[in-house]
Amino acid sequence: MNIDKKKLGIQLLGLLGLVLSIKLACIYYVANYEKYALSSFCSINEFIDCDGAARSTVSQFWGIPLAYWGIFFYVTVLFLTVVDKLKQIKFLKFLEVFKNPFAYISFLGTVAFACSMVLAYLSLHKINKLCILCVITYIIDLIIALHASSWNLKELVKSFQTTFVDFIAGAKQYTKTFIVLVILAVSFLCYSGITYNFVPHVKKQKAILKYRDIKYNPYRVKGNLLGNEKADVTIELYSDYVCPLCYINNIMLHQAAKEFSNIKVIHHNYPFDKECNPYITINMHPNACFMSKGAIAARNQGNYWEMSSLLYENQPKNMTDMLKLAEQLGFNKDKFVSDFNSRETSKEIEDELSKASSLLIDSTPTMYINGEQVVGVKPYYELREILIKHGAKHGK
Repeated sequence: MNIDKKKLGIQLLGLLGLVLSIKLACIYYVANYEKYALSSFCSINEFIDCDGAARSTVSQFWGIPLAYWGIFFYVTVLFLTVVDKLKQIKFLKFLEVFKNPFAYISFLGTVAFACSMVLAYLSLHKINKLCILCVITYIIDLIIALHASSWNLKELVKSFQTTFVDFIAGAKQYTKTFIVLVILAVSFLCYSGITYNFVPHVKKQKAILKYRDIKYNPYRVKGNLLGNEKADVTIELYSDYVCPLCYINNIMLHQAAKEFSNIKVIHHNYPFDKECNPYITINMHPNACFMSKGAIAARNQGNYWEMSSLLYENQPKNMTDMLKLAEQLGFNKDKFVSDFNSRETSKEIEDELSKASSLLIDSTPTMYINGEQVVGVKPYYELREILIKHGAKHGK
């Protein structure tokens, strides 16, 4: 294949990949940081969803958005297509180490395509989302690798050996510079991969999801009081025992009650269950009304919060399951059943649902921290900041 045609083909593919990567970077930013932005053109349905893929934890590698990796890759490919001319410039003489640029492009394209296949697998099997623009870049990566090796499989394989040999030779020739660059690169990647400061949305997701894996609330308390009765900071919590995020939030609030000496949590039932909630149109959490009754019956025997943790953790489906929890906590069985089925219990849930509706609450968990509405579960470090802002103090 004529070298100029090969170079031109790679440059066109590199430019196309670069444009797509820049577009993906824009989609990534808008999807994660523009709260009221419209969906991107490539978010067609639940499966073909560029925005959903951009919001997922697999949209980054080592704490850097994949779109930025793509930009770096295509800029490198374009650089390699012109390195022969650049090395002729006197102060760029060190670029002489790039002896076989097409081999490097073929190698990098193959590695990029292999990484793309891993990403495709994660997209299909972990997040169940497909990004069309990403798929196009995967194809571009493969074509770049094949085109750089003149569509010759032997040349493609040989490019790996050539790249490795030239890499070792270059490292030996500029050992000090190579060591400095490696240290800088590793340090930067360690920083980004540990702190997630370049992908704060992933940092938040990971901080929240680590609580999901906790099977037993290690901060649980007994009794009807969570926190300090004379607290300066009051948290009015509306939650649902079937809600997965409420489960996480419950652990965080217990943790906060252990950490801060002057907070108090007041729980209000807001089950997304049509059995008792007339304000919803979709029965999102069947059995939530059933568990709310169990919590109230437990409160009447002085142990609301421990029962709440057990309800989140065990998800009882029937009265037999519920009575096992009541027995575990040493409740009087007859009183528990009587309170569970009482009109007073049902009326309390009705009143709380009515109050929540008047506050226009439409999701759980929703909290009011000294009057400030906080919707949804927050990473614990954000919850701490909000509590401290309202005057929460450390210690007993």
